[in-house]
Amino acid sequence: MPESRIRRRRAWTAPREKSAGPRPSPRWWVPVMLALMVVGLVWIVVYYLSSATYPVPQLGAWNLAVGFGVVLVGFAMTTRWR
Repeated sequence: MPESRIRRRRAWTAPREKSAGPRPSPRWWVPVMLALMVVGLVWIVVYYLSSATYPVPQLGAWNLAVGFGVVLVGFAMTTRWR
């Protein structure tokens, strides 16, 4: 009958240190995040209330895209907030 192979034991190594975890967000993160969401909302509301005259008349309907873009940047910041 064949004999099984001899398994060598690995040398003992110390366990790795656990990481401290994710760092908290900087103090300016939340105010900027909220400001972007509010500015985007105000941009859209001003566009509708002014009948497409303000905030930038040359953009026309693209003012909506700018407003929603600013809101989305603020919303994207919420996913990185710790």
